[in-house]
Amino acid sequence: MTLHPLNPALARTFVPPVMEARRWLDGITFPPERPLINVSQAAPVDPPPEGLRRAVAEAALNDPAAHLYGPVLGMGALRDELAAQLAGLYGGEISGAQVAITQGCNQAFCATLATLAGPGDEVIVPTPWYFNHKMWLDMASVKAVPLPAGPGLIPEPERAAGLITERTRAIVLISPNNPGGAEYPAEVVRAFYTLCRDRGIALIVDETYRDFDGRDGAAHDLFQEPDWDRTFIHLYSFSKAYRLTGHRVGALVTSRARIAEVEKFLDTVAICPNQLGQIGALWGMQNLAQWVAGERAEILARRAAMVAGLKRLEGWTTLGCGAYFAYVAHPSAEPAPVFARRLVREAGVLLLPGTMFMPDEDVSGQRQCRIAFANVDTAGIAELMARLAQLTP
Repeated sequence: MTLHPLNPALARTFVPPVMEARRWLDGITFPPERPLINVSQAAPVDPPPEGLRRAVAEAALNDPAAHLYGPVLGMGALRDELAAQLAGLYGGEISGAQVAITQGCNQAFCATLATLAGPGDEVIVPTPWYFNHKMWLDMASVKAVPLPAGPGLIPEPERAAGLITERTRAIVLISPNNPGGAEYPAEVVRAFYTLCRDRGIALIVDETYRDFDGRDGAAHDLFQEPDWDRTFIHLYSFSKAYRLTGHRVGALVTSRARIAEVEKFLDTVAICPNQLGQIGALWGMQNLAQWVAGERAEILARRAAMVAGLKRLEGWTTLGCGAYFAYVAHPSAEPAPVFARRLVREAGVLLLPGTMFMPDEDVSGQRQCRIAFANVDTAGIAELMARLAQLTP
């Protein structure tokens, strides 16, 4: 049935890709000895550690304020803790007043863009892109200008410079990248910062997966700029590091002046972020550094298993691998969406085709797939490789 009236900006964007892929499972059963391997979504499937769960449970039982509206910009203690830990990691001056806590990192992105761009404006987004970023830009009637990534799926500042117009409001980077897994070198991030500063536009860096970066230490030095907040906007998610996906806790870090504008958006959309989730995130930041380090080590071991396994797969090419993701070229002559659906039926594997991360006019997505391997242990990765090896291209 066609809806009338329907906002054309909403109609313009596509069906949520993860939900679309899940519908491919309808009517298919998987035998117990060969269960589905679901590598379609990057989200922890296990609950948080017991200590964090106890902190949330105790607040739910004994803290009446945990069930009431909280500050629109989030708990002061969590804002201050994130600012302090960011300053400790990256250097530079960061205050809690420059932090807004959001209902997940997707909302941090939406709130940020609401302060930057309106209908007819443009935002440069490297491809393959994170589909929810593209969806929000569509719904806001902001043009997503694709920036095809270079070798190793690293975007090139020189190429981005040629895409900037009088309507450009920002460049968006994700590092470690979703969907490509690439970790952007510090000098590349710095070059993008310089470009954006000189051209008077914002640089948004989504660091949802920074806790699983394969490099030690800070991934960039942008916070050390004395006026970093005039150009640089940092996004973060507590969901991956502390297994809080269902609690929806994210953050953005920017200037005090922009935070005041962000508050308008957040008050209108959600009034306040999830109180219990914030309590869990704060407890995690204060108590789980060693545990998170162990989680990082496990993800890096799975990454190594993916790299080694894909290297042995005939016809498959690894384009990028890091954090939660491997982005690959598949060996089939079939378009990626057709091949991905056949993988469900014949191999019991659910992954996402590259077309979900590319503009329609970019045919390279037809040859590509994303594998979200963080939910599969090394034994599961070995089984995944075995099934892919048995499949006829």
